[in-house]
Amino acid sequence: MSDRLKVCFTIDMEPDCPPYLSTGFRGVEEGLPSLLKLLDEEQVKGTFFTTGEVAAKYPASVEKIVSQEHELGCHGVSHQDFTRMDQGTAEKEIQQSSEALRRFAPVISFRAPYLKFPDHYLNLLESADFKIDSSQAKYKTSYYRNAPETSLKRIPVSVTSSVLRLPHWIRSPYLNALSSPVVLFVHPWEFVDLRKENLRLDCRFKTGDVALNCLRSVLTFFKEKNAEFFKIQDLLN
Repeated sequence: MSDRLKVCFTIDMEPDCPPYLSTGFRGVEEGLPSLLKLLDEEQVKGTFFTTGEVAAKYPASVEKIVSQEHELGCHGVSHQDFTRMDQGTAEKEIQQSSEALRRFAPVISFRAPYLKFPDHYLNLLESADFKIDSSQAKYKTSYYRNAPETSLKRIPVSVTSSVLRLPHWIRSPYLNALSSPVVLFVHPWEFVDLRKENLRLDCRFKTGDVALNCLRSVLTFFKEKNAEFFKIQDLLN
């Protein structure tokens, strides 16, 4: 790979704004088509960390993601917090979700819901033939703790998704300070207008079409920096 800035654009395919709106999938139904259209127009290939539940409910959506040459990653079964599971439950969750998703495409990348995954469960990912874990976040203190040895390549998220919806004069200096590889992530529900929902401000502000415009601006920002866009699996070697 060259010395150019590397950017991975990732998407967490899950219920709407869990745990607050976890019974609906408007993001998959309404937000995803707009997002896929934007990525096609911008010629950016992403990594879609998808729950087994989404794959079961919306197989045609997963097939479209794969057909457009995006990477399919694993996001658990139904967006449950792995830090609240015992080892047997966590192992079952990983097995069920990986089996469901590998019916559509090879899946080697994993991301835990809420970006929370116990280090002592990393061996469960290894046993399930995952090669990459993207469950850490550089903006969380847990990232800076001593990490155990693992055969997994760990690729942390660089910035929380709501930052991408901030005004550009705040957002651009923030993004400019990120180091390579820059790992961005969004959720399809952000591209549904949730401004009137009873949610935390960071979950509902500038959602819908405004969020799509912000995302296009973010992708343009990195293109103007001569960045290269990669899927998570491309960083394995």
